[in-house]
Amino acid sequence: MNLSSCPEMKIFTGNAHPALAKDICSYLDVELGDATVSSFPDGETFVKINDNIRGRDVFIIQPTCPPTNQNLMELLILVDAARRASAARITAVIPFFGYARQDRKDQPRVPITAKLVANILVASGVNRVLTMDLHAQQLQGFFDIPVDHLHAMPVMVEYIRALNIQNLIVVSPDIGGVKMASAYASALGTRLAIVVKQRKSATETEASHIIGEVEGKNILIVDDLTETAGTITSAARILRENGALDIYASISHTILTDLAVERLKGSDLKELITTNSVPARPENGGRVSYQSVASLLGEGIKRIHDDESVSSLFEVKPNK
Repeated sequence: MNLSSCPEMKIFTGNAHPALAKDICSYLDVELGDATVSSFPDGETFVKINDNIRGRDVFIIQPTCPPTNQNLMELLILVDAARRASAARITAVIPFFGYARQDRKDQPRVPITAKLVANILVASGVNRVLTMDLHAQQLQGFFDIPVDHLHAMPVMVEYIRALNIQNLIVVSPDIGGVKMASAYASALGTRLAIVVKQRKSATETEASHIIGEVEGKNILIVDDLTETAGTITSAARILRENGALDIYASISHTILTDLAVERLKGSDLKELITTNSVPARPENGGRVSYQSVASLLGEGIKRIHDDESVSSLFEVKPNK
């Protein structure tokens, strides 16, 4: 798209994570757009964009984290308002993409909700999506519009290197996370191990055995998402039982429920390293550190606006 007709970038946000939107605007040295996003007494969402956005390149920052349905509706209504106000292009910036785990029919008569959400976003008027660490990368194919998929790994690896952890082994807490864990192991110049788990219910998993040698090693568990902390705390327990020393976890998206906080308090984890893709929970068991992805997302927005490549944002500098 030739953006010569819409030279000005305008950034708006709903109520999901205004702090992150402000940090992104600070990185880009632009003002956050003025929009009213509120609710009627019956709970319906009301949106009014107070700035002139005719012919502008509009970015709407809104993770669809809990309350998921409320935040998703705010995003859709913001997009519709921008479309009807004659924005030249609308990019939905979704740091955390809710419903991403419902990406296939794994039981009879169930929906593929991730595809439904993709369809609704396109129907509302979204021209492009910028997101980070989707639960399954194939979700990009659910959209018939361009999707820029960023990764938190460069931000996380920089912090982990600064910890200067010796004898480190990267661990995937399940078979499905091997690809991400392998990328971390390569970036950190270390080896990989895998915890094999069995899911007992939606909130409970049980680690059964380990593939790889972890005795006498410091551990970094790598995963994309935790809500109940069942997978990582179960993995940490079996790793400790097999002789692991300090155990860290690197999680891209951390949505802490009450159950997760209780599990973390009693866990073998020394530190859970995560991003601010969703709002931080102040009461987190005292073991959670948040790394900002504002510059990563801000750079992605800048490059989309300037029609530049975003692929270099995936690169991790090698160990010195």
